[in-house]
Amino acid sequence: MPIASLANDNKDPRHSSQRSYGSISSPYTPGLHQEIPKSTYLNEKIPIPDTKPGRFSFRKLWAFTGPGFLMSIAFLDPGNIESDLQAGAAAGFKVNEGIGVNLTEISLLLCSPQLLWVLFWATVLGLLCQRLAARLGVVTGKDLAEICHLYYPKVPRVLLWLVMEIAIIGSDMQEVIGTAIAFSLLSARRIPLWGGVLITIVDSLSFLFLDNYGLRKLEAFFGFLITIMALTFGYEYVVVKPDQGALLKGLFLPSCSGCGQPELLQAVGIVGAIIMPHNIYLHSALVKSREIDRSRRQEVREANMYFLIEASIALFVSFLINLFVMAVFGQAFYQHTNQTVHDICANGSLSSYTSFLKDNQTVTADIYQGGVILGCFFGPVVLYIWAVGILAAGQSSTMTGTYAGQFVMEGFLKLRWSRFARVLFTRSCAILPTIMVAIFRDIQDLSGLNDLLNVLQSLLLPFAVFPILTFTSMPAIMQEFTNGLICKIITFLIMGLVCTINAYFIISYLEGLPHPGYYGLVALLAVVYLALFFYLMWTCCVAHGAAALMHSSHQHFLYGLPQEEHEGSPTSSDPSPRGQGRAEEGGGVPPA
Repeated sequence: MPIASLANDNKDPRHSSQRSYGSISSPYTPGLHQEIPKSTYLNEKIPIPDTKPGRFSFRKLWAFTGPGFLMSIAFLDPGNIESDLQAGAAAGFKVNEGIGVNLTEISLLLCSPQLLWVLFWATVLGLLCQRLAARLGVVTGKDLAEICHLYYPKVPRVLLWLVMEIAIIGSDMQEVIGTAIAFSLLSARRIPLWGGVLITIVDSLSFLFLDNYGLRKLEAFFGFLITIMALTFGYEYVVVKPDQGALLKGLFLPSCSGCGQPELLQAVGIVGAIIMPHNIYLHSALVKSREIDRSRRQEVREANMYFLIEASIALFVSFLINLFVMAVFGQAFYQHTNQTVHDICANGSLSSYTSFLKDNQTVTADIYQGGVILGCFFGPVVLYIWAVGILAAGQSSTMTGTYAGQFVMEGFLKLRWSRFARVLFTRSCAILPTIMVAIFRDIQDLSGLNDLLNVLQSLLLPFAVFPILTFTSMPAIMQEFTNGLICKIITFLIMGLVCTINAYFIISYLEGLPHPGYYGLVALLAVVYLALFFYLMWTCCVAHGAAALMHSSHQHFLYGLPQEEHEGSPTSSDPSPRGQGRAEEGGGVPPA
């Protein structure tokens, strides 16, 4: 079914015809991911049942259910859970009664009725970014990393790979440490932090090969872990009984009277923590697991619709779980002092778990101490239920983080490693620094590390949002499914918010550097960071039609890559070695 491409408006003779929506990698054209033997579990394709066209079908929704829930786990990793409980414990539900915070406490006032709405809208913004990722994978048949490999020159794409690996390492450190803390809580501190890290390495490697038993079984396992989180944190919510009126008011009535620099830090920090950069790459790859005939417009359109519905449901569940945690600590522990907590825990059965200072400072809650405080106030059973929820959060998120690492490495580098080698490399990058942290840092002194890693995620966010906005706005790739004007405006606003977050964090942290010698290292990193940032922004502008900015070597960002007319014999109107090399790399690549 021939369909005219919007790129033909540019009158470029290279793009005069188009046979299917999956022109970058159609089901019948050898694609890059098919060149890699024994790749990730996406070798299996889930069939979609036939139903009456134009009618909603729960059977089809069930067939498409899975990728969105795996993606949503990144919204529930231990780093986010810790930010949630810190927010509740420090701010509670009292209007205009927040306490002072310092720069490292990036989420302490979020649970105030004045700022609770930020969590909701940050989740909505996250959904918009994930929608773009899913649409890219559905329409093109390739994930974001693969398309970056095709369109970006070698240096930018290698830098992008390194940036995403750093993002994955930072996220994975939070997840592994969170899982290790859960083991420590469940064992009454008999398992040290480093021991929990080693256990997490072994069991996560074991669980990662569940896909050998079928993709649906793997997705069911992740669904089981999300259910455990919902039940455990929901149980805490029922036990503590937060003030529903204050919660609903803070959720749906945006306000921030009397806000200053600390409140602004909390608001912008949560956006960076919710929208995980590597999660956008992950989601674009996960949707490829469904069997879609990209030569049929209706199937592509339906797939986009069902994936959006599924992602919306998944992120709503993750939002509720985050809200449960915030509300529990906001209601139960707002403005409790170390002395109060010490007195209660010293007279209970959990006195051996931790020792709180005897002073009037507001208690600082993290994943470990938060579980202990819950046990002291509401009984040991609540502590163990909390630990089980953290275990499920850490175990599931560290597995999806490893999958994201594999997709990113396969897409950007096209390495022909075995499955085990790729998994081992991805795990080692995060595990080695995590073990060092576990050996040299006490279990009760990790909240500062969590805050630092959350800031890191925020700084790296543009390197996922810029590429996804670039490629989903290109008619040469997306055809009639390219971003509309409203979507582009919203996404550019997100980018503006991200840039504001980055600038604010950088300026704030530069003021707190302990020694002037660090400025040299910061300057070097800033040069690389800004060079990649402005390069991605430039190509994004070209992809949006800024022909005046276009260089001859980057015409493909406006017109698309040259097409292969026949299998195995790439033809191109671009006679340059670069054009021929790109066509050979693509293997049936170029969109019209």
